[in-house]
Amino acid sequence: MSYTNASIDLTGDQMVRFEKFILSNGLVVIVNEDHSTPLAAMSLLYKVGSRNEKENKTGFAHLFEHLMFGGSLNVSSFDEALQRVGGDNNAFTSNDITNYYLTVPAENLETGFWLESDRLMGLKFSQKSLDVQKNVVIEEFRQRYLNQPYGDSWLHLRPEAYKVHPYKWPTIGKDISHIQDATLKDVKKFFNNFYAPNNAVLAVSGDVTLDLVKQLCAKYFEPIERRALDNAIIYAEPAQTQGRTLEVRKNVPFDAIYLVYHMSGRKDKDFYSFDIISDLLSSGRSSRLYQKLVKEKQMFSDVHAYITSDFDPGLFVFSGKLMKNISMKQAEDAIMEEVEKLKNGDFSNEEIEKVKNKYEANMQFANVNIMNKAMNLCYFEMLGNASLINSEIDNYMSVERDGIISLAKKAFVPENCTKLYYYAE
Repeated sequence: MSYTNASIDLTGDQMVRFEKFILSNGLVVIVNEDHSTPLAAMSLLYKVGSRNEKENKTGFAHLFEHLMFGGSLNVSSFDEALQRVGGDNNAFTSNDITNYYLTVPAENLETGFWLESDRLMGLKFSQKSLDVQKNVVIEEFRQRYLNQPYGDSWLHLRPEAYKVHPYKWPTIGKDISHIQDATLKDVKKFFNNFYAPNNAVLAVSGDVTLDLVKQLCAKYFEPIERRALDNAIIYAEPAQTQGRTLEVRKNVPFDAIYLVYHMSGRKDKDFYSFDIISDLLSSGRSSRLYQKLVKEKQMFSDVHAYITSDFDPGLFVFSGKLMKNISMKQAEDAIMEEVEKLKNGDFSNEEIEKVKNKYEANMQFANVNIMNKAMNLCYFEMLGNASLINSEIDNYMSVERDGIISLAKKAFVPENCTKLYYYAE
């Protein structure tokens, strides 16, 4: 067995200490020893999300989040086997990643390794399992996106905002028929293209030792061979040079408005300024949008500003539900009036510091939890280096007032905006 070792020696009470090594099959393994708990957490992140799908076969990354619990070579029920040793687990899919995570009493960590490695080695593909999970995902598609008020907003927004990049469909998929028509051959191909040790990061946090994790990796993950990956080119989205507007009329209780602007990707330094802007405008009942547009002017029942936090350049989103007798133009003008205040520097350093302090507290609190640490270590390793977990606070603290003003002036312009006017019939 051969290892590439990367030991991070960090100082400071808030630093997350870890060691990293790479198996000969390409699996990156990160270990955070935290002996303050009797538990151990595992996070196994696969570098596959909806961005890796073909446009005529979408929703597969999310479908696999369900299929991975349908049984593997030696395990008929993942959940049942884990629960027998006091464990708990879950998973999520995004545009960029699929993450499987579990928590067990530390003495039962080997069960977690056995279960995760077994389904990486090979799923028990069957038509019955596929049909069951397809029905689950189809029902989720209907309930969350088709039958829920405003649920289809992103089915309209994404293909309007993106013309080239695969972010132009949501994680659930572009069309429900893509899941309905999925075959065993399709899902086997998707599994072999992306579910490989050389396309994954494993992080373990809790009452463990580096030596123990190395031993378990040697026993369970090292024998799994690396696979050829789907390295299809993902083309960058061209800069939007003209505003786009879409109108939808549906049986919903109130009119709603969505204004989305292209912004930087997760690794870009401007990401942190965009994130702070979103909280300056919309973070709780004391935020600018709520105080001005909900409480004072009573134009919206709710209004929000948030970012999609995508790996590649993503979206800055304004959304709100209008009160009766408020027109789309009035709503849009009211939101943009608050944006213009940012462009003109009409905000205080105290507001910025308040937002920064909130980020610092949230991140420090998050890194007390072993599962959060395991998932964050995986995520930052995917971004380029797990040690980024210890520089996030500094990245937010380095955001300056002039940078916010300059970025707002550059990003929040009509030609960079895609609008969805969602009318109540």
